[in-house]
Amino acid sequence: MNSPIWISEQTVVRLMNLPDAIGALERGLAQQASGDARNMVKTHVAWGENNLHAIGATYPKAGIVGTKTWAHTLGGTCPLLMLFDAETGQLKAIIEAFALGQMRTGGISGVATRWLAHRDADVLALIGTGKQALAQLAAVAAVRPLRLVRVFSPTPEKRAAFVARASEQFGFEIVEADSVEKAVADAPIITTVTRARQPFLSTSAIARGTHINAVGAITEERIELANDVFARCTRAVVDDLPAVQRLSTELIHAYGDSQRWREVTPLCEVIAESVGRTDDDDITIFKAMGMGVSDLALGIEILERATSAGLGTPLPLPQREAPRLV
Repeated sequence: MNSPIWISEQTVVRLMNLPDAIGALERGLAQQASGDARNMVKTHVAWGENNLHAIGATYPKAGIVGTKTWAHTLGGTCPLLMLFDAETGQLKAIIEAFALGQMRTGGISGVATRWLAHRDADVLALIGTGKQALAQLAAVAAVRPLRLVRVFSPTPEKRAAFVARASEQFGFEIVEADSVEKAVADAPIITTVTRARQPFLSTSAIARGTHINAVGAITEERIELANDVFARCTRAVVDDLPAVQRLSTELIHAYGDSQRWREVTPLCEVIAESVGRTDDDDITIFKAMGMGVSDLALGIEILERATSAGLGTPLPLPQREAPRLV
């Protein structure tokens, strides 16, 4: 029996980049659509301003199941993805999952943008400049020919620092906007990645035909989009419908009537049916909550690459002993 391995953040970055992640995610979503991959229902519990999360998935044909867990606290986070053998239950790998999570969260927006944004869309409005923002920008740039990115966040110093850092990494123009409205004006793609608790984006600011990646509000207390945005939405697409129905205040307000949930489509079905944006679409929205199918799509690929390259730190096999009862 092979020893399980520990795969560090440095090894993850060495083995996978964002375009790789987008490809792995599309393959994983196709398996989800065919029934060859299934999500564990996302769960979380809050204390104060902090949250403990757990997600997972099964990929039985790949021989792997697993879970990712992390405590998102004001003091930081340390996400870990654990992969197990689907037949024996033995541990295969523990993967440090901060970079993996950034690639997953950015990459899934890249997949949605590829399918739902206009093919020639070349302007992005990025609202939010936190830890996930750069990966979100890079993911859209990987699937659309960006020439201009407008960035807004409420703290001018953080906004300027982000623009300076991003401008060093990309060859297109990246500029500050001093309001949400100026950032999104006539932008065909909008990505919101904030921790807002009040809606800040309403329909009056959004041009016809815009695609929105709404990826910041992943717990009940957070909200980014005003309800009137959904009134103009012609396609609402999500990564994981059960998680959205439980945890997305935005979509619960918009589609909480049980009949209206039929208007919401999982991203895996979009890919399986190969139906992207149509000429009749106005606003399209992709709502990402995070799901195990996505994390394991990347984790399985990283494990295969690490094993082939002889990378990863071996871990001792657990020793099973009968408990002493007396």
